Amino acid sequence: MNPARHATAATVALSVAGGLLAGATSSASAAASCTSPVFKRQFFANTSFSGTPKKTDCDNAIDQTWTGAPASGLPKDTFGVRWSVTRDFGSGGPFALAASGLDGMRVYVDGVRKVDLWKNTSTTVSKTVNVTVPKGKHTLRIDYANWTGAAKVKFTYTPRTSATVDKVRPLAPTGTTVTYASATGKAKLTWSKNQEMDLAGYRVYRRPKGTAFGSTPLATTAATSYTDTSLPVTGEDTYYYELRAVDAAGNESAGTADQPVTTADRTAPAVPTGLETSLSVGGIPVEWTAVAGATSYRVYRAPDGSSSYTGIGDTTKASYLDTSAVEESTYTYRVTALDAAGNESARSAALRATRPDSTAPPAVTGLRVTPTGYGFSLAWDPNPAPDLGRYLVYRGRLLGDEEKVCSVHEVAWLSAATTSYEYATLPDGEEACFLVDAYDDNWLSTWKWTGEADIVVETELDVTPSVTTPEGSPLELDASATEGGAGIDLDWNWSSASQETTGFRVHRWNPATKAYEKIADLGSDVSTYHDTGAARGTTSFYWVSTLAADGTESVPAGDWAALTP
Repeated sequence: MNPARHATAATVALSVAGGLLAGATSSASAAASCTSPVFKRQFFANTSFSGTPKKTDCDNAIDQTWTGAPASGLPKDTFGVRWSVTRDFGSGGPFALAASGLDGMRVYVDGVRKVDLWKNTSTTVSKTVNVTVPKGKHTLRIDYANWTGAAKVKFTYTPRTSATVDKVRPLAPTGTTVTYASATGKAKLTWSKNQEMDLAGYRVYRRPKGTAFGSTPLATTAATSYTDTSLPVTGEDTYYYELRAVDAAGNESAGTADQPVTTADRTAPAVPTGLETSLSVGGIPVEWTAVAGATSYRVYRAPDGSSSYTGIGDTTKASYLDTSAVEESTYTYRVTALDAAGNESARSAALRATRPDSTAPPAVTGLRVTPTGYGFSLAWDPNPAPDLGRYLVYRGRLLGDEEKVCSVHEVAWLSAATTSYEYATLPDGEEACFLVDAYDDNWLSTWKWTGEADIVVETELDVTPSVTTPEGSPLELDASATEGGAGIDLDWNWSSASQETTGFRVHRWNPATKAYEKIADLGSDVSTYHDTGAARGTTSFYWVSTLAADGTESVPAGDWAALTP
């Protein structure tokens, strides 16, 4: 019961439960209009509904009983109440109009009387009429007259939802939109609320481009929005959505216009495998097995012992050279694969690698080569490399006519503390070229990597004897400087079958007299001689011959040896 004496104004809303309207009553003095589907209620001081209403308010349900005057200024008997509402019935269809109460009731649809219980009665009367309401907006009017005694009135209008009765399809939903979030791969559909009073819900259909909608909906919902989380994410494909309304009798509306979305590929490539590294002077090379569908790769690096990885570069190849790695430092690497849509795979298993020292010592500078009586004396500036390991001395000869090239060979490995070298050779006036190369602890060399070096060209002194050693000696002589430069050892052998001998004679060249002078006579059983009289820092030249019984000498064999200072 909603007494008219209530003076509180409230916002009203419509909800359908069991086909009945339910809500809050709003009473306001002389309310001129009410929001559909709430009824506008007017109170008259007569049963002919003439004159100005004594009161107008809003009523969302017609179900009242009065035992006295229903409103101020009205009599307790002989008064009239009129309810009216204009609302959208959607697609329309079969409805039941049910009226009951004490005294007179009349129900009109668009001005056409459908229920007529117009008489004074002391017992409750009722009547239900089945009508078909066309689609769209229509006006209901309910007139109630109380002549004497208690006043009681009730009216409802409800859709008939039996499948055997209701054959009217709901109207298709309107205001349909769809949005697609490429970051999540979800599509959200929204639409306007359908006006059907017997609406059961909405059916969402989806089809791939080039196919028809199936008979089974993708989803059914009572809401006015739906988020599709099941879209494929394996490539850029177009899908279409259609929305249909369904009523309580199972009637399904026509479909809305197709709403297209184009999906984004959100499936990441496979994880790269087979990471490996190798030795490189330019950085740390990382290689892996190419991944199908990958258009690029991203390389991550963490300091050794850390799990904090940072992206250091992208590449389209299945390899990457980390040139920013610090020499003699260790890192762990992980690689991901990316496809054309930018999807990134999980990170690969970690690869641990160390960048070796790839900085060679600077080239040796200040090389000075001085010709001497024993060959050459070399000296150079100390190399500033902190990890200097050793020097390597090269001697070579010049090739070519106009543009000469120094063709070298290794002569001696020297310690890092050494900055000079005495090169013993036969000083016979030839032109020679020299270079000294520096190596670090990791055997890196600037000349080996770059081919750049300070090459010095000098001409030997010519200290060879003016007397030529004749050919045809029965002896073979070998002269060599002793360990530590304590003298020169002579060693020879001879063929006794070619000439008998009573001994051997040793000669040494004297530059002052320009002659080979005898320095020793030895027995026939001796084949070596140690010359302690050879001068340091010079080259000594020797002859050795056999002695016959008559004192004559054979043709001598010759050789030389140099003693450094």
